[in-house]
Amino acid sequence: MSRNIAKRKIDQRIRRTRDQLGDALMELALEKPFDAITVQDVIDRAGVSRSTFYVHYNDKDDLFISDVDEFFEGMATALSRRGDSSDRIAPVRELFAHVADASRFQKAIVASGKVHDVLELGQGHFARGIEQRLAELHRACGTNVQRHAIAQALAGALLSLLSWWIKAKMPTSPAHMDDLYHRMVWSGIIREVRPPGHTVLSRT
Repeated sequence: MSRNIAKRKIDQRIRRTRDQLGDALMELALEKPFDAITVQDVIDRAGVSRSTFYVHYNDKDDLFISDVDEFFEGMATALSRRGDSSDRIAPVRELFAHVADASRFQKAIVASGKVHDVLELGQGHFARGIEQRLAELHRACGTNVQRHAIAQALAGALLSLLSWWIKAKMPTSPAHMDDLYHRMVWSGIIREVRPPGHTVLSRT
């Protein structure tokens, strides 16, 4: 067996173990208060040993944040990683669709009492992802400091829009929310950093 194949098998085992532990914690968070969940509860539900748990995580909070962190990192960089050719600065449609499909995950986050921590983590990842997209779409737009500040504001707006959409019981489609977000972005919020050739919508 080649070293690369062996490494892939190990990576797959690690991924499965992490997924099992993450799923177990989410299930438990729907059944009882997050503070009442113990590491023993998690490993019993996941069917893994205590030593295996501590190879990957320090405690249940580390497991929770690691799961959320991994999700946001992958989502926030999705457009850049796949070389998306549109003028979108964030995968709004994909994010909202995932949230709509993962109702159990939503409930678990609310039940954990860590909504603020989750949103703060998400804003950090999306700010970095948006800043990267702005540089890719229009490399001459403003200074690095300006891009950084704009990206922070737009990431906050995105997470605020997502929170509203969830609380309003998802009244419109993810595609509509993507269009709405990017209309707001390109119609004036970052008028000075629009990509070349993009038509700016007038504000009336």
